[in-house]
Amino acid sequence: MLDYEILRIIWWALLGTLLIGFAVMDGFDLGAAILLPYAARTDTERRIVINTVGPVWEGNQVWLILGAGAIFAAWPTLYATAFSGFYLAMFLALAALILRPVAFKFRSKIGNTRWRAIWDAAIFIGGFVPALIFGVAFGNVIVGVPFRFDDAMRMTYEGNLFGLLNPFALLCGLTSVAMLTLHGASYLALKASGAVVDRAVRSGRLAASITIGLFILAGIWVSLGIDGYAVTSPLLHDGPSNPLAKLVVRQPGAWLNNYRTFPATMVAPVAAIAAVAISAILLGVRRPGAAFIASGTGVAAVIATAGVSVFPFLLPSSLDPRMSLTVWDASSSRLTLMIMLWATAIFLPLILIYTTWVYRILRGPITAAFVEGDSSTIY
Repeated sequence: MLDYEILRIIWWALLGTLLIGFAVMDGFDLGAAILLPYAARTDTERRIVINTVGPVWEGNQVWLILGAGAIFAAWPTLYATAFSGFYLAMFLALAALILRPVAFKFRSKIGNTRWRAIWDAAIFIGGFVPALIFGVAFGNVIVGVPFRFDDAMRMTYEGNLFGLLNPFALLCGLTSVAMLTLHGASYLALKASGAVVDRAVRSGRLAASITIGLFILAGIWVSLGIDGYAVTSPLLHDGPSNPLAKLVVRQPGAWLNNYRTFPATMVAPVAAIAAVAISAILLGVRRPGAAFIASGTGVAAVIATAGVSVFPFLLPSSLDPRMSLTVWDASSSRLTLMIMLWATAIFLPLILIYTTWVYRILRGPITAAFVEGDSSTIY
């Protein structure tokens, strides 16, 4: 059995991998939904956009289930605290995610223009709201969340939905929307056809510029305007999980400590900016496959930047920093982490192999002739 400290690090990395997997795989679905009102003007064009993601969205959301399951099993205190504190925000995100497939199913049931316009709006909401909410959640992790524990480890959350929508969190939410819009545009440039591709390219290049601008602004804000968190007492990396057994302070610039201590971590933010910029360039020269890989790399690097910045914290407490959750004091037992690691080693490769096979089978663009020639079995 691996050391407890090593297992915790592995599961921190796996959690980040699963979050990145969700953002990259389901992110282009959300981005395509956000672009639906602009990239598609006619009913045929809208059906092209919808059918680029229609066959794969269900499989892509497996990554969300995997991420939530990993938090539940590997980081139970984090699961209880975050899902309780962010309850209403998560409810909105899940309701929007549920609304999207319902819109896919019902949109083409009736040929009425107004009927289809209503469901098109639902698809847009189903893309925009989750992209915004997930970004807002990351922003609140950086700012800190108003929760505390009593001596029996019973959690009290003293915030509300509107408190989560603070200025910095909204900035992170808009960064998420722009980033996933770029990712969706790259996917549409790869999978769609006709005028949809031209509009996707234009919107993707604009979204790339906005993403870079907002990402840099967020970095400056974190550097100069947001207090980070730092552990000031010795941490027992292989000890039992007890969030109350440490001392934590809030101090300006603390979220930059990891970059000072380990300069190699600067690769994450630099890669984020570079990948997004390269994606825009590749879209401009009509290299959609490479642009899609670059935009996915940018998404991964943005999330990695957030993870590296706050490590070892998982969820800081703005009410009592001492009660913040870290990698070293919020995990399941050593045995649980080891059993889950074996299960992950078996099933995650199977998921990756199956996903690769599905995308290989479904390769090729969606054309107007395809959607107009099959109005009964496709969206």
